Amino acid sequence: MTAPVLVTGLPRSGTSWTGKMLAAGGELIYVNEPLNPQHPPGRCPGVLRAEVTHRFQYICDDNADSWLPAFRDTVALRYHWLAELRANHSPYDLARLLRYGTAFAYGRLAGRRALLDDPFAVLSAGWFARRLGCRVIALVRDPVSFVASWRRLGWTVGFRELLDQPLLVRDHPELLTLDDSQDAVAKTAALWRVTHTILGRTPGILLTSYESLAADPIAGFRRLYAYAGLTWTPAAERRIARACTGPAREGGFRWSGLSRTAYRRMDSRRALEGAARGLSPEDAARVRALALPRTTLP
Repeated sequence: MTAPVLVTGLPRSGTSWTGKMLAAGGELIYVNEPLNPQHPPGRCPGVLRAEVTHRFQYICDDNADSWLPAFRDTVALRYHWLAELRANHSPYDLARLLRYGTAFAYGRLAGRRALLDDPFAVLSAGWFARRLGCRVIALVRDPVSFVASWRRLGWTVGFRELLDQPLLVRDHPELLTLDDSQDAVAKTAALWRVTHTILGRTPGILLTSYESLAADPIAGFRRLYAYAGLTWTPAAERRIARACTGPAREGGFRWSGLSRTAYRRMDSRRALEGAARGLSPEDAARVRALALPRTTLP
C-alpha cells in the first residue's frame, strides 16, 4: 500500500501522540502540521508550497487549484529546497531545512510513505481522503477533557477565522450556530460540538476515540496499523509499550529535536485519570450540555 496517512482532530485530541506511535514502526516519514499558520512548524514552503491564510484552513474541490499540487508534492515527499531557503534562513530554519529535506529524500529512496500530523486539517479531512487517497485517522476526545485541556493552556478560539471562509460555511452551515462570546468554556465546547458533527458525517475517515486508545494502547494502535496498512512488528509493539507506560510529564508542549510538540512519554491509562482537572463539576456539566448537537440553525 502506498497511501499517505493523515492524523487529525482538534488540537489537544492526541494527534501528536498518535502520529508518533504510527511512525514508530519505521514505515512513515513524519510531517508536523503543514497547515499550521504559525512559523514554525507552518509557513515552510519546502514542506508545503502553498499559502496558509487561516487556522483550520478549509480545502475543498472549489479551491483546490493551489492546494492539490502542493499537497501532492508533500505526500510524495518532494521537498522544495530553494523555496524554503528563500523564505526562511535563520540558523534554526536552516537546521529544519536540512532535517526535512534529508528526511524527504531518504523517504523517497527507501519507499517510505508520508504521515501528516495536522489538527488544522480537521475540517478538510474528507478532501484529504478523497483527493489525495489518504488513510485519515480523526481523533475525538471526550468534550470535558478537551475543554479542560484548552482551559489549562489558556487557549480560546476566534470563530471569525472559521466564519470568514465562505466555502466552509457553505458546506457546513452548522458553523452559523457558533457564538463568538467571551465565555471561553462555552466557545470551546461549541467548537467541539460542531467539529464532532462534521467529522461524524465525513465519509472515508476513521473516527477514533482518544480515551479508548489511551486505555488500551497496544490493541488500539494495532488496529490503527491495520487500517493504515502498516506492518505490526515486535519492535513497533515494544516502542509503543515503552512510550505509553512511562512516567507522566506535566506541561502543554515540549521540544523534541527541532519540533515543538505535545507528544511525550506517558502512562496513557493514568493520564486519563486527571484529564478533566481545572473544570468545576458545574462547568463539566455545562460542557456536556453544550456538546450536544443542535438540530436547528439560527
